[in-house]
Amino acid sequence: MHDITQAARRVLTTALGMTLGATLLAPNTSAAQSAPPTPPKPASAKPAAPKPATASQDTTKRRPSGALGSQAGDRHLAFRGTGSDLDSLWPPKMPTYAANALLPNKRIIAFYGNPLSTRMGILGEFEPQEMLRKLDEEVAEWNKLDPKTPVQPALHLIAEVANPHPGPSGKYRTRMDSAMIEKVYGWAKSRNAVLFLDIQIGTSTLQEELPWIEKFLMRPDVHLGIDPEFAMKRTGGIPGKRVGSYDAEDINVAIRFLGNLVEKHNLPPKVLVVHRFTQRGLTNYKNIKLDPRVQVVIQMDGFGAPWLKRDSYYSYVKKEPVQFAGWKQFTKPKNDNPRTSREAILRLWPVPLYIQLQ
Repeated sequence: MHDITQAARRVLTTALGMTLGATLLAPNTSAAQSAPPTPPKPASAKPAAPKPATASQDTTKRRPSGALGSQAGDRHLAFRGTGSDLDSLWPPKMPTYAANALLPNKRIIAFYGNPLSTRMGILGEFEPQEMLRKLDEEVAEWNKLDPKTPVQPALHLIAEVANPHPGPSGKYRTRMDSAMIEKVYGWAKSRNAVLFLDIQIGTSTLQEELPWIEKFLMRPDVHLGIDPEFAMKRTGGIPGKRVGSYDAEDINVAIRFLGNLVEKHNLPPKVLVVHRFTQRGLTNYKNIKLDPRVQVVIQMDGFGAPWLKRDSYYSYVKKEPVQFAGWKQFTKPKNDNPRTSREAILRLWPVPLYIQLQ
């Protein structure tokens, strides 16, 4: 294991120059072609009398159908009840979970980042006690807004950071040391929060990277996040220079790994968060094999205007149902401007049960 040393800290600082907050990409659209003009009808000597309305005719004003894009507004197809044919796909068929599973009975509100950087997310942007105070406030707001779904607070630590250069491992990634993970775990425990360990594997594989955090994942309150953006094995290229990808086969590797830990150590079901903001970020989603020991969240990643984020949520979460849905909120205006309101997030269908603040 290449734990982070003073030299590795410099490596991490360099890595922070990459675009670690994914830029949101709009789904592909194509302009509709105009129909040829209809030739004019010959003039009639006597205008036709209007036909009387019958019971079979709907003379009421119809509600506009849903839409995508910047002009969709409240009719956006990512919202519930706007006429999307995809609404009926949710919730998808899924296994029966143990009573102590987090989802769907709770909503996870997670602060994301790394203590070594103020740029990677809110977890490292503030001093620990200030950050935890903000987490308390966010949890209280969500509990007030949706009391039927109690909040499970969480810290989401980037435990392995992708690099733009190979580093000592040759894998374009830097692992945080155990002391840091234990420190953040202690912060989480102080708020009865769970901890997510997020890994950006570079040119490595999940088979190689998951074992080094196994000792933490054996704990009942530690879960996993994986980031296709920085998984380069399938796409080639360098992290930060090209967007990576996971296939369903990779997701199944993580599911099996977590499921085996749950069974071996008699743990509550694990939550697996998969970030996504492009079409190729997750391929062959229908081949993901659900497991009663693991709960899979596909999280809409990336930043942008609210309508653009809803477009991506529609295309990469709603349109390709896996299991549970997640949403990322950026806290800085330069990323999310304006920021999507909590009320608007609750209007989405499926309703996100994992919400990450970066």
